[in-house]
Parts: sequence; structure tokens; C-alpha cells
Amino acid sequence: MKNVTIRNLSDEVHRAIRVRAAENDRSVEAEMRAILAEAVQPRDRVRLGSMLAEIWSEDPLTDDEHAILNSRDRTPHEPMDLTE
Repeated sequence: MKNVTIRNLSDEVHRAIRVRAAENDRSVEAEMRAILAEAVQPRDRVRLGSMLAEIWSEDPLTDDEHAILNSRDRTPHEPMDLTE
């Protein structure tokens, strides 16, 4: 984990964070971590893996669709010749 030092934080902002931390039953440091995490990772962000899993669980592939996906050519391709 990384450490961050925040300099020149105003008394007003620090006081507001202390109040918010007390309301959430957290330390000031834990509250700052929560604030930063929410700022860069909002709860309503699209999580691609979860979204795809949900789509597939709602409408799974048929046996025919599985056969099509599994029948593709899996022969390795020749590497490109970049010497020309």
C-alpha cells in the first residue's frame, strides 16, 4: 500500500472530515481513504466483468451456439516477417 501526505489542508476541511468520520464511526484516516476511493471508483461505475456475467446468466448459450464457438480453427498463425 502507498502512503500519501496531504499538506496545507485547511482547518475547515479537516474539521468537516473529522465530523464525517465520527458520523460514519471511522477514524479520520479511514474516512479520507473512503472519500478518495469513492471519488475515483464511484459505486455506479460500470463493472464490465460483472455486467457480462449477468448478461450470460440471464440468457445462456444454446448447445448450437456452444458448438459454433468451439468449432473455430485453433491452428496457431505464422508470425509476421518484419525483415522485408
